[in-house]
Amino acid sequence: MKEPIVKPTTRGDIPALQAVLDQTGLFPGDMLPDMAAPALTGQSPALWLTCHLGGAPVGLSYTVPEAFADGTWNMLALAVRPDLQCRGLGSALVAAAEQHLRAGNQRLLIVDTSGTAAFARARQFYARQGYKEAARIRDFWAAGDDKVTFRKAL
Repeated sequence: MKEPIVKPTTRGDIPALQAVLDQTGLFPGDMLPDMAAPALTGQSPALWLTCHLGGAPVGLSYTVPEAFADGTWNMLALAVRPDLQCRGLGSALVAAAEQHLRAGNQRLLIVDTSGTAAFARARQFYARQGYKEAARIRDFWAAGDDKVTFRKAL
């Protein structure tokens, strides 16, 4: 497998990333252009990164500063094309986001996920990246579906 290249998302990446979102079911791909537009035009500090493999966009991360917090950011989305998962591409996206935030003297990155069995792999992934479970809010997403917050000091 070729080495992944992670760089800031561009308008040209959007169609391929919409397909990634539709394949993963993270959220509907048709939402992506409007979500990313403020960052792409410099009107938002949000960090959108795209993972390219062989020149094609195959994954994304979306990270925003937490309101009213000093140097704390939240990774709201991380998605990799399903046929390319478990090959280090998600790790490359997370590492690139962390590197970008460290360069900006940010201090903490958090990520929220579900506590259900369907998200066990996601929780294991973040633990392997050095994130520690910091909080759990019972029945947050729905009855029986806890919100699990992981944190990592940068």
